[in-house]
Amino acid sequence: MRVSLDWIKDFLDVTASPEDVAHRLTMAGLEVEGMEKIGDDVVMEVNVTPNRPDCLNVYGLAREVAALYRLPLKSPETRVSPDLQPSDIQVSIDAPDLCARYTGRSVVSVTVRNSPDWLKRRLEKCGIRTINNVVDVTSYVMLELGHPLHAFDTAKLAGRKIRVATAGSDLNMTTLDGVERDIPGETLLIWDSASPVAVAGIMGGEGSSVTEATKDIFLESAYFEPASIRKSSKALGLRSESSYRFERGTDRVFLEAALNRAALLIAELAGGRICEMVDNYPVPYTSVGITVSYARINALIGIPIEKEEVLGLLESIGIRTEEKGEEFVAWPPPFRGDISTPVDIIEEVVRCYGYDRVPARPPRATLSDGLLNAAERTVHAIRESIRKGGFNEVVNFSFMNMADLDLLSIESHEHEHRRKHVILKNPLRQEECLMRTTLMPALVNNFVYNLSRGNRDVRLFEVSRVFIDWGKQLPAEGLRLAGLYFREIQPSLWKDSVPAFYGVKGVLESLFEEIRFNNYTFVPSREVFLHPGKSADIYCGGFKMGYIGEIGPQVIEKLSLKTQKPEVIVFEVDLDRVLTLLEQKIVYHQIPRYPSIERDVALVLDEQIAAAEVLALFREYPSGILSQVELFDHYKGKNLPENTKSLGIRLTYRSKDRTLSEDEVEPVHMALVEHVAKKTGAKIRGTA
Repeated sequence: MRVSLDWIKDFLDVTASPEDVAHRLTMAGLEVEGMEKIGDDVVMEVNVTPNRPDCLNVYGLAREVAALYRLPLKSPETRVSPDLQPSDIQVSIDAPDLCARYTGRSVVSVTVRNSPDWLKRRLEKCGIRTINNVVDVTSYVMLELGHPLHAFDTAKLAGRKIRVATAGSDLNMTTLDGVERDIPGETLLIWDSASPVAVAGIMGGEGSSVTEATKDIFLESAYFEPASIRKSSKALGLRSESSYRFERGTDRVFLEAALNRAALLIAELAGGRICEMVDNYPVPYTSVGITVSYARINALIGIPIEKEEVLGLLESIGIRTEEKGEEFVAWPPPFRGDISTPVDIIEEVVRCYGYDRVPARPPRATLSDGLLNAAERTVHAIRESIRKGGFNEVVNFSFMNMADLDLLSIESHEHEHRRKHVILKNPLRQEECLMRTTLMPALVNNFVYNLSRGNRDVRLFEVSRVFIDWGKQLPAEGLRLAGLYFREIQPSLWKDSVPAFYGVKGVLESLFEEIRFNNYTFVPSREVFLHPGKSADIYCGGFKMGYIGEIGPQVIEKLSLKTQKPEVIVFEVDLDRVLTLLEQKIVYHQIPRYPSIERDVALVLDEQIAAAEVLALFREYPSGILSQVELFDHYKGKNLPENTKSLGIRLTYRSKDRTLSEDEVEPVHMALVEHVAKKTGAKIRGTA
């Protein structure tokens, strides 16, 4: 915004140089980007931030300069004689949520002509084109006091009425710039009794403009909701000096002073008689006090400032205060809508005190030793372990879309947390509009990308976070480990008979052993996107920790892979839960001094009973000498009853203090097998 230093001096007696004034304003947050000398005057280009509409005028900047130099501020003349004739214009507001106050004054018997030279010069210095004395006064007061005004030709107002209301439905209207515009239905307009005469807060209509033939005028000074003006301005593609200020927020109290100032100037420059003010004020302004402690001010600024100086600085910029011992209540003025918290008040204190007066000190903070904590070291070990298993780490964006979950056939129900996603308001692209709830879709996309480019050996893993929306203010973030394995089966000189599923399962088991994650079990998986006979869920302590398995044929078909019978093994593990269940201490045991005795047993039981459940039954039996339980055979087929399976289990017996005999082991072994058989309904294979 361009502003004349001579104009600022109308409101205070500042003797500092223009350069010093520019420096002080810049240090106070109102950057002066340039200065231009015009005759004996200096015009400054001030960059006013969007939160400070109170400084989009000469008086607002003068108030800032007065506070910075501790000078008294003069007020412009706004007093109008109370003995006036009533105005014949009636004002009504149909949209009080969009127009909180509408005031106006009629000035009758004016003479419209060119403006005096002093007025023209001031407007031209600020980059405003002059039109006539009435219109130029509204521009002048807007620049001086910051509140946009509009002048209507009273003779062109049908019914001598002003009504503030939205368009209601789409319509056409010609504005002052001579352009016929399509007005959306939600746009706020100023109407007379017949038709719209102005786009509220943006531009007047051509049909009610002031010309040399105008004799009576009606001055408008109103408060319009900033969001409404911004929306309408953008929809119409129309910006003006008025809309620039209204969309940032104006002062619904001070607008009366701006109206009076304009009426007095018009009466002075164009003659005429001022009438009583019309004031429709459906939503009065209410000030909210903010309590601030002196201790917090000094703590945040870093230096002690006397109580009297704090209150004086705030009073100098129009913030009323009330002292209450070790704290005070600040009442922001109507023109400071950007102040709402104690920190805002503290910022005003230090801004007026002077940032350059606050000594620079190096910050004091406790520096970390740079060492990783236990959880970070474990995650690092997990990465290294998976890499040693032949996998390559990938890093993907934390985004996905609904189609990724549909690809994996993940159902939508209240217990499926992977459907509780966070929607991005402004995604980079529509294909990445959700925060991901699982790492698997990204790995599948990585696999398809590599396979389509000729890579036939794909082993990928990722350690990253997922985001679950549980209906709280912030989503839950969980750390996950996920991996994908694919190797195309090709002719070779030797036969590798280990299925890919067991190879990847071995990598996970090696990882769990390395980080001391024990007492987990593999049970048949219920994941819908995995092969029902080649998948397992990982459980520990009654909680599901993850899954591993081959991607099901229904998903493979959707991927349209150009390879025959692909085996794609995937896994995903909840690392947050794993980290809470790790054994923190390493316990060392003496190498056994006494020999062991092994017994093998084959049990025939229902195929629905998991092998892990059977092994757990063996381990929980209080034998005192059972040291190890291993599954060495799993058989289904001939010579077995329907819907049954055979498990071959090796039991190792050992004592810590002596060599066991056959007579000691045999009764314990028979009781142990009988215990498990009774619990599972199993039969010993080879017996009737």
